[in-house]
Amino acid sequence: MRLDWELARRGYRRYAAYPAATIAGLFTNTVFGFMKGYILLALYQHRNVVGGYDASDTITYTWLTQGLIATIYIWGWQELALRIRSGDIAADLARPVDPLRAGLAFDLGRGLYHAMYRGAPPIIVGAFVFDLTAPSNPLVWLAFAVSVVLAICVCFAWRFLYNTSAFWLLHYRGAAIMAMIVSSLFSGFIIPVPFFPGWLKAIAYATPFPSMVQVPIDVFVGKIEGLGVLQALVVQAAWLAGLLLVCRGAFAAGTRRLVIQGG
Repeated sequence: MRLDWELARRGYRRYAAYPAATIAGLFTNTVFGFMKGYILLALYQHRNVVGGYDASDTITYTWLTQGLIATIYIWGWQELALRIRSGDIAADLARPVDPLRAGLAFDLGRGLYHAMYRGAPPIIVGAFVFDLTAPSNPLVWLAFAVSVVLAICVCFAWRFLYNTSAFWLLHYRGAAIMAMIVSSLFSGFIIPVPFFPGWLKAIAYATPFPSMVQVPIDVFVGKIEGLGVLQALVVQAAWLAGLLLVCRGAFAAGTRRLVIQGG
């Protein structure tokens, strides 16, 4: 545990070293929050409910997604792929710590920093301007916090998995871009999954992606209640365990391939 704590601290400190990038990202997330919010509110000009969401739920969803962009880090992480391409992965394999475990601990530290400085501020701005839905029960806040932590872990596992494509592909960026597009759509980041037609919603919930965005938001706005909250957290944990197993298998297969090639 001490090792994981130290790695998490370094993940936090690495991103804390670039306050200008944090401010720029915070400004961008806030501006897009207003743009996305007003676009989605236009849906309620002639109706009161869409997919079980009223206008207050939808605008809350908008600002929560803006707060979760950097927190779960759904886009742009290609560090493992770059280390594979450069050969630096050999140094990771020589260290007495599993790269998957080290990466997850580091990412949790990063997630804490982004939750504090790029996650909470846009939501606070949105709460000043709009009538957001907020839980009144402290247990719901606790469940939301746990759900966000699980979302960070699930998202990391997915990012780690598609980064391992660099073991086999010369142009890994194509696979990474496709993976980010799919996860952005089916996670509920672009529009809420309940807005999808029935067949597409069924496909989305058969994937791990709603566990990255939609599940924490549904817990927060009260679309998941009672024992359903516990079930949702168990589903998130199950997806995390499954993805980590697949990550470990893919990474092991990739490293064996490197040895065969003499890398």
